[in-house]
Amino acid sequence: MKLSIIFGTRPEIIKLSPIVRYCQKHDIDFNIIHSNQHYSYEMDQVFFDELELPEPDYNLNIGSGTHGFQTGRMLEKIENKLLNIKPDIVIVQGDTNTVLAGALAASKLQIDVAHIEAGLRSYDRTMPEEINRVLADHLSDFLFPPTETSKGNLLKEGISEDIIHVVGNTIVETTLQNIKIGLKTSTILDTLNLEKNGYFLMTMHRVENVDSYDQLTKFVYSLKSISQTYDCEIVFPMHPRTMKQFIAFGLKDEVYKINNLKIIDSVGYLDFLVLEQNAKLLITDSGGIQEEACILKVPCITIRDNTERPETVDISSNIVAGMETKNIISAIGKMLTVERDWNHPYGGGTTAKDILSILAE
Repeated sequence: MKLSIIFGTRPEIIKLSPIVRYCQKHDIDFNIIHSNQHYSYEMDQVFFDELELPEPDYNLNIGSGTHGFQTGRMLEKIENKLLNIKPDIVIVQGDTNTVLAGALAASKLQIDVAHIEAGLRSYDRTMPEEINRVLADHLSDFLFPPTETSKGNLLKEGISEDIIHVVGNTIVETTLQNIKIGLKTSTILDTLNLEKNGYFLMTMHRVENVDSYDQLTKFVYSLKSISQTYDCEIVFPMHPRTMKQFIAFGLKDEVYKINNLKIIDSVGYLDFLVLEQNAKLLITDSGGIQEEACILKVPCITIRDNTERPETVDISSNIVAGMETKNIISAIGKMLTVERDWNHPYGGGTTAKDILSILAE
């Protein structure tokens, strides 16, 4: 069995790391194709270093651009690599442009596609990620949904149950293995002068939130209201894209003046896990962070109008609050009193092994 593992962004590197490690440990023939959709040290190389992953066999150096430009270049370059490599199976994970390009290139070359984290649905077609994940699922030959809920989404779309395998989520292995390392090695709490359970942790990067002046202005107002209402330090590792948009819309000075708001640069994976583990609660628009918060038993508030992780809402580890200030303030009040006794729905931490065993069979 010869595998090509394709990724291009921080979340993909993190979630595919257990697959890479399992292949290394069990002498499975594999190669890594990195689109470089994320390409800065803070959003890319640092994760290879901290997770002790091998360097990619192929770097495509795609970089940023419009969806069409980015996906088109990826499709051309990935196809070229696959023609030379001739793998038996291509593995993709998630819902990025890299995933769509990888699945499409392989499918057209009659190479089997395995889609990890299949079946997630927000049912919001304005999200580019929703388009990518739906198309990738329908192009794939092996579908690995994390939960029965995501399997149900696939069945509703007419996909054969024969190619669907519920395996949990590799985020469990990654999170539980690396939080232990982070708690031993990270000094981020001391560096930022933070107390355990003494701060809110905030992230925001999605296009629908940061590329709109109205949404960003609303977000700044919400941050002011959170600071005034709860008098709790808010730690905000700012994604490069988010910072770029604050500057473009002339909002940078205003957001930097907010009391109790500590804006920092993006941090490494281990440092971020430690910040998550020790936060009073998380406020985010990230899908992966909703999962990590659930696994680490930290209450989460999602500042979007929907989520493709409804399981986290069902077990009360997460509230979908949208971007309206009054709803965010109300959600924070509820989540500060929630019991952290839920059991996460993402499996027992053997997802990588299960996936590769199924592919080998």
